[in-house]
Amino acid sequence: MAKQVFINLAVKNLEKSTAFYTALGFTNNPQFSDETGKCMVWSENIFVMLLSHEKFLNFTNKPIADTKINVAGLFSLSVESVDEVNSIITNGLKAGGIEPNELRDYGFMVQRTIEDFDGHTWEIFFMDMSKFPTEQPNE
Repeated sequence: MAKQVFINLAVKNLEKSTAFYTALGFTNNPQFSDETGKCMVWSENIFVMLLSHEKFLNFTNKPIADTKINVAGLFSLSVESVDEVNSIITNGLKAGGIEPNELRDYGFMVQRTIEDFDGHTWEIFFMDMSKFPTEQPNE
């Protein structure tokens, strides 16, 4: 079996969050979804599990972080072009997300940030390794 990544997120409104992640380009896998959680597929090996707070608490004995005011993690997704970065962010904003930072252009990488309704932070980026600096600046 191939290695896979499952990111589990506690969400307050499962229906609203499912619509938001669908707008970003995720698809729902109904085989692993029910009224307490939705399996959202980014790629063949990357999945985001949107879980109601009640369901999420079945997996931990720690309190759920308030990610609207605290950062619990930064999740990054690479895409094929700057246009795709912009399209995903535009769709996420239309679906109710917020963009807490301006676009960042590092020369070889363009990155934009979007937060969902619960404050989970996603970095959407395109990287062109042919533009990666080969020389390190003098210190």
